Amino acid sequence: MQLVFATNNLNKLKEVQGLIPQHITLLSLKDIGCFEDIPETQQTIKGNAIQKANYIKEHYGYDCFADDTGLEVDALNGAPGVYSARYAGEQRDANANMNKLLNELESQPNRTAQFKTVIALQLNGKLHTFTGICEGEIITSKKGNKGFGYDPIFQPNDYSETFAEISLEEKNRIGHRGKAVQLLVQFLNSK
Repeated sequence: MQLVFATNNLNKLKEVQGLIPQHITLLSLKDIGCFEDIPETQQTIKGNAIQKANYIKEHYGYDCFADDTGLEVDALNGAPGVYSARYAGEQRDANANMNKLLNELESQPNRTAQFKTVIALQLNGKLHTFTGICEGEIITSKKGNKGFGYDPIFQPNDYSETFAEISLEEKNRIGHRGKAVQLLVQFLNSK
């Protein structure tokens, strides 16, 4: 089986490649000659994932899956949510995003948050979605140099380390994207 993972994020691609069974050939957007920015104009994480998967199917004809991920902070009514990548502006700068979030939470006692990933799969003309959630909290300063995005300030429940301090294997086991991919893999293995 051959599937396109509709992302230009090499970090996401690396994370997911470690989770997909070997009998599934994972193609990147580069592999299929897709170099344009895929639209992400929906108001929800799920909506963006579906929009990206549909775009690849419609424009390139490949069975594919796409994900969208957001960090939802309770004290900010779920923000940055669907705007997580562009929270501090269109430049999608991870450090600027983290700094803005830390500033907004500076006087907040409630720092609970969750990462949510939704994967939309276009397979044989049918759409399927899978959701993974990892609950935790936003710590007060950046720790660790692994991972990407908000990983240095997100500490999952029952851990004393941030996502940026634990191994990729551990992050895949407990993290939001890993959980969503595990559901995707279970579904693909049942086909």
